[in-house]
Amino acid sequence: MNTVVGVRFRNAGKIYFFAPGSFELSKGMHVIVETARGIEYGTCVNDPYEVEDDKIVAPLKPILRVATEKDDKQSLDNRVREREAFKICQERIRDHGLEMKLIDTEYTFDNSKVLFYFTADGRVDFRDLVKDLAGIFRTRIELRQVGVRDETKILGGIGICGRPLCCHSYLSDFVPVSIKMAKEQNLSLNPTKISGVCGRLMCCLANEEEVYEEQNRKLPSPGDYVTTVAGERGIVQNVDIFREIVRVLVQSGDDKELKEYGADDIRFKKRRKRGKLELTPEEMEQLRALEPEDVAALEADTDSDTEDLMSFSVRDRLKKNNESEQGGRFREGREKNRGRGRDRDQNREGGRNKDRDRNRDRDQNREGGRNKDRDRNRDGERSRDRDQNRENRDGERSRDRYQNRENRDGAKNRDRDQNRENRDQNREGARGRDASQDRDANVNASGEGREDDQNRERRNNRFGNRNRRRGGRGRRDGEGAPIPGDANAQVGQGGSDA
Repeated sequence: MNTVVGVRFRNAGKIYFFAPGSFELSKGMHVIVETARGIEYGTCVNDPYEVEDDKIVAPLKPILRVATEKDDKQSLDNRVREREAFKICQERIRDHGLEMKLIDTEYTFDNSKVLFYFTADGRVDFRDLVKDLAGIFRTRIELRQVGVRDETKILGGIGICGRPLCCHSYLSDFVPVSIKMAKEQNLSLNPTKISGVCGRLMCCLANEEEVYEEQNRKLPSPGDYVTTVAGERGIVQNVDIFREIVRVLVQSGDDKELKEYGADDIRFKKRRKRGKLELTPEEMEQLRALEPEDVAALEADTDSDTEDLMSFSVRDRLKKNNESEQGGRFREGREKNRGRGRDRDQNREGGRNKDRDRNRDRDQNREGGRNKDRDRNRDGERSRDRDQNRENRDGERSRDRYQNRENRDGAKNRDRDQNRENRDQNREGARGRDASQDRDANVNASGEGREDDQNRERRNNRFGNRNRRRGGRGRRDGEGAPIPGDANAQVGQGGSDA
């Protein structure tokens, strides 16, 4: 035997055993322990107690110390840092474009590691994200992908019952839940009625499963044939499990009547349940004396159905055997009931086999029809895709042809316009050059005329000066020598001669 104390690190988390050592611990105290993740800050969920060695996973680690005020303050500071790390990680996830949903962030007590919990539909490549987070926080980074049930357990919420979720409040581990539990409890199989916030079957279905199984073993099901204490045989219409009342439709003369009976007032074949039947030693001795074959079968196979070996419950038969003095007739009736039960079981088994074969054939036909529909749909989809591709190709070719035509026409128009502009520009340039040449010619011609006039004037001036000089000399000599070309002079001279 070892003395242990249970420590929990998260709300409704798993409980781990540690050795209390010399510390005086009590429920609700905070302690510092060493785990596989490092130094952790936990809470004691119970007082120290002794457990057997086979229930402990060795080695059992000790409690390092009782948490101080400094440890409590550091734990609160870690909660604040977790919220900041949560926001930073969300921003980095958006920057990398990862398809993942961040659920929670957790710092270890000594800040040696940061854990990020997330959910995703499939595998996510977050290696670049881890590198960025490691560069920001400068510590070890661990990303853990969890399921929808773990997500709901971490986040919490309110169930359809109006109370906080069981998994977030007190459940340490998830128990297996199946649809069989809902059927056993006679619940509606509507998914919205039996599913929790996480979208899975509600965990509370397992809370009362054992009670329903025990009650259903002692009571018949609707539709079963039962025999009453009065010897009447009828069909079960309704069962009240908690009051153990059975409503049976029996034949009363030419009419049928609905009657209520207690569980001890009817006889029927018990339903199977795997597992060993728990009996007191006194009841086992009485059963061995009454039915040694049943006891031998019970001891040989612990997983056998002990309820099927007996047409009534053990306690009911022991009670009837003690009260009855006609044991022979009771055993004879029991053998007859067994024979009838075997025949009924064989008939039922044959009917089940026929139903099973019929269901198998129906499933095969349905599967064949589904395959045909699938092939037909696949061929139709291929034809539609082929037609769509052909239309797309034709459309693209038409668009390309029209585009090429438009490009050619546009190029021709541009070339024609350019040629026209060049031709007009050349024509205008030629006209400008001709006009310039004409102006230059006129200017030259006018210049030459002016030069001729100037030369003529210069020549006339020269001749005039010469004549004036000659006329001066004649007057000095007393002779009026005529000047060549001077008419007046010639006329004067001739008049003197006459």
